[in-house]
Amino acid sequence: MTTTNPNEVLLVEDNETDITLAQEAFAECGIADRVRVVRDGAAALDQLLGPGASGPLPRLVLLDLRLPKVEGLEVLRRLRADARTLAVPVVVMSTSIETGDVAAAYELHCNAFVQKAMSLDAFISAIRTIKEFFLDLNVTPSR
Repeated sequence: MTTTNPNEVLLVEDNETDITLAQEAFAECGIADRVRVVRDGAAALDQLLGPGASGPLPRLVLLDLRLPKVEGLEVLRRLRADARTLAVPVVVMSTSIETGDVAAAYELHCNAFVQKAMSLDAFISAIRTIKEFFLDLNVTPSR
């Protein structure tokens, strides 16, 4: 039986500036110690589905689209194709809001698509909203 860790967020992001911005936003929201960072799609899949996957799943995945090794949409496709990760909320966070990217992410059943904010204040606001909904209000099935 797979369980989720109510205290963990997995950030899948390769851009160091975006990682730093996210970590500052997470600290501002009081969840910095609950965030694990992986820097490419292959590492995300390995941690969530691969032989190295052990223990509870994260409560939330924040997923960039443009990733090395395995693109974000392919990560999302594989997460939604596996019963273990089917119910784990995935929020796509991307600088792109191209209609094709947004449509593809929703076709693969992301839970939300958020454009990355350009300022720290806007980024903190977005992270706070995501945290409040997905970590404080949203109920996921026990697995």
